[in-house]
Parts: sequence; C-alpha cells; structure tokens
Amino acid sequence: MSLPVAILAGGLATRLRPLTETIPKSLAEVAGRPFAVHQVELLAAQGITDVVWLVGYRAGQLEATLGDGGAWGMRFTYVHDGPVLLGTGGAIRRALGHLGDAFFVMYGDSYLECDFAAVEEAFRRSGRAGLMTVYRNEGRFDASNVEFADGRIVRYDKKVRTPGMHHIDWGLGVLRASAFQGYPAGEALDLARVYQDLLAAGDLAGFEVTRRFYEIGSPEGLAETDAYLRGRAR
Repeated sequence: MSLPVAILAGGLATRLRPLTETIPKSLAEVAGRPFAVHQVELLAAQGITDVVWLVGYRAGQLEATLGDGGAWGMRFTYVHDGPVLLGTGGAIRRALGHLGDAFFVMYGDSYLECDFAAVEEAFRRSGRAGLMTVYRNEGRFDASNVEFADGRIVRYDKKVRTPGMHHIDWGLGVLRASAFQGYPAGEALDLARVYQDLLAAGDLAGFEVTRRFYEIGSPEGLAETDAYLRGRAR
C-alpha cells in the first residue's frame, strides 16, 4: 500500500491572473480538462489511493470538481487554510492528523512523472526523516538550487546559489510527521526550511529522477504543459 500524498494547492496563483481571478490554479484548463484531473490520473496510475488536498483560495470549486475521489477509486480529504496563512510547511503541519507517520508531498501546479514506488522504497531504505527528489536541471527549467554528489544532497538553497548547483528540487518529497516537531505552533513555516533543517541534521535523503518536471505556475509553464499533455494524448 502506497503512502498518502499531500498536495499543496492553497495559493493565490497571482502569476496566472486574470485566469485565476475566478478559479483556483488547480482548475486551470490544460489539454481540455482541469489540471487537477491530470494530476489525479497520474497518481492513480502510480497506485496512490489517498490524497490530502491542502487548500485555501476558492477551495470549494476544487472540492466540487473532484469530490471524494471515488470516481478514481481513491479517497480525498481537504484541509483548509485557517484565517492566518502559515506557509507551505505550516499547511502540512496543520494536516498531519490526516497524513499518518509518513507521506509524499507535492505541489498543486506540478506534473511529475516518476516511479513513486521506487521513491518510497528509497525513503524507507534510507531510514531518514525526509527525502527530496532532484533532477539535473543545469538551470534549464528554473534556477538550479541543489548540490548533489555521490547520491547525496550536499547543499539546498532557493535563495543563495552556488556554482556547484546543477540539480533542482524536482517537487516531490517524502516526509515523516516527526520532521515537523520543534517548530513553534501558530508561526509561518516554509517547506524549504524543513528540508534545509533536515539536511543540516543529516536526516535528508536524495533521489535523482531522470524526467523533467512540468508545471502550470506561470503562463509559459501552463502553455508548455498543455502542449505536452496534448501531444501525449495523441
């Protein structure tokens, strides 16, 4: 049985306005269907059965579109942002009661093709509290932010780049609930900080993937993802 997946889908998606003035980003039309449906089908094909959607902006529309997951033989839970936005890490921490001891985490605007079972196996084998998937990006699809050598993450920083950063945080991670202990309750927490703290503690594994990511976080990314999924459908 696969781990559950937490999907961060609560953002305002300001880069996609005016499209997202009336819908959440996850419902942007891509290759003729809401992007979230493409994500769900990808996860279902990987054997994922439980998805926890971390939602905020116009969340009711996403819930109405996807329902309880039964249409795909899956189970969906929706955890809403509270009145105070607590960041990506804070949203996950709010949902820990629905996620169990360990879980995948990804973003609501990412289309990630990989072997989820292999990622999970690498995480379990590592014995660590977290795992980050990385891709040798060489600055092509976004700014590279990971130094990865000999199968290990040496450095991860989304703000301070170094010449040794040839890889990028691909967007799929695996985390234990214990990774969120020790942070002050009620304070904003970024997921990047959680990864950095795990790395500093020697508690973050790395897994290199070989297929690029697709995303709809920008108009350019949405157009590229739309073209890719249309081409694949043909």
